[in-house]
Amino acid sequence: MSEENRIEKFKKIFEKNPDNALVRYSLANEYFKIKDYQNAVNELVYYLNTYSDEGSGYRLLAESYIELGETEKAIETYKKGIDAARRHGHPGMADEFVEAIEFMEE
Repeated sequence: MSEENRIEKFKKIFEKNPDNALVRYSLANEYFKIKDYQNAVNELVYYLNTYSDEGSGYRLLAESYIELGETEKAIETYKKGIDAARRHGHPGMADEFVEAIEFMEE
């Protein structure tokens, strides 16, 4: 199934249950795959405001911001992701985000 077909599938699921945060994450992931970074950001912001993400949502949002040329927003997002990853017991992910920030700040 192509990314466009998966987007349509998730949109239909979303229409039936607009409060399902995980569908928003899945939709954002599909937008990211087709390089529609602004729509990915829109979905991820909603997702992260409604769901206790463990870190991967922050990674995807930060990467979307990077692709849009918004480095400061990416760094801010990674910092939030560090807190979430540590809170959920994912120190390796937190370390990955620290490294990404250090790379961007060089």
